[in-house]
Amino acid sequence: MKVYLAGPMSGKPDFNFPAFFKAAEALRAKGHTVFCPAEEDLKEWGDIETVRKEANYRICMRKDLNWILDQAEGIALLPGWEQSRGAMVEKLLSELLSLPVVAI
Repeated sequence: MKVYLAGPMSGKPDFNFPAFFKAAEALRAKGHTVFCPAEEDLKEWGDIETVRKEANYRICMRKDLNWILDQAEGIALLPGWEQSRGAMVEKLLSELLSLPVVAI
């Protein structure tokens, strides 16, 4: 299944990338194809310092929401997603699309 990985980033040390990487690995071990925003940010900007300097909430959300709209078959939620505005939007969109929540 193509799974979008949602969770808190803003205000977290290193944007919570370690938790995203660990969850993406666990989902892939279960056979899923995973869209991991942390990995996508590193593809876009190269390293965490450049992400800090150049990442833009609007650019990131556009990419993430478009992937959910275009490809997602499910969503996985990291702990703390309820305190993340972006993850709440991603979860709501997945509900509107009737996508299942996938366990990590």
